[in-house]
Amino acid sequence: MNFQEINVDETHIRLTCDISNHDLKKFIYSIRRDLKDYILKNQDFLLSLETLNNENENLSEIVLEMYKTSRITDTGPMACVAGTISKMSLDYLIYKGSKYSIVENGGDIALINNKTVLCGIYSNNPILGNDIAFKLKKRKTPLGICTSSGKIGHSISFGSSDCVTVLANNASIADGLATRIANDVVGNTSEDKVTNAVETAENYREFFNGALIISDENVATIGRLPKIIESNEFTVKL
Repeated sequence: MNFQEINVDETHIRLTCDISNHDLKKFIYSIRRDLKDYILKNQDFLLSLETLNNENENLSEIVLEMYKTSRITDTGPMACVAGTISKMSLDYLIYKGSKYSIVENGGDIALINNKTVLCGIYSNNPILGNDIAFKLKKRKTPLGICTSSGKIGHSISFGSSDCVTVLANNASIADGLATRIANDVVGNTSEDKVTNAVETAENYREFFNGALIISDENVATIGRLPKIIESNEFTVKL
């Protein structure tokens, strides 16, 4: 198994992969160039915090994917940029023949695994701590695991969650929905915050497999999640 870090401007990939001659860095340069070229001509794509829908143009794959996710998740396109790059990178590696790849891009993960993987959940929650993990069974299809937080990281969030983690077959959608749900972790009490976020999540149930919402002393789960275990040894960490 090969591990490497790939850094291209704002994209910081940690990759574990069962193939070595993949040239993923060149692919990431290519899709980032497509994205940057589009943004130069369309500043709304970069700045909008609301849904944009412009799928009728002759668009590059990354831009089209981000437009589609914006429409599905009711977020601005850039809310899913990290997850989209993870998704497209994983698709590329699968095309190259990979059966086991974990692409982690700033906490937004796309993976395919033919053996068990432990994915740590980093929330800094004072009760749960950071020693819990999803135990992911082996699978033959891609999975996206993406997290948004109102307390950790640099991404924009209008809520105050410790973390909102969404699992979906598409990492771009998982990323956008993590942002969308985390934005509604708001209320007068921790219970109110989690309840409001759960109500939002239910509106998007057809697009994700499961979600975990952590805010202070309250935790909620929606849909189907992998088994959560205590562990301080992770294959990858959100």
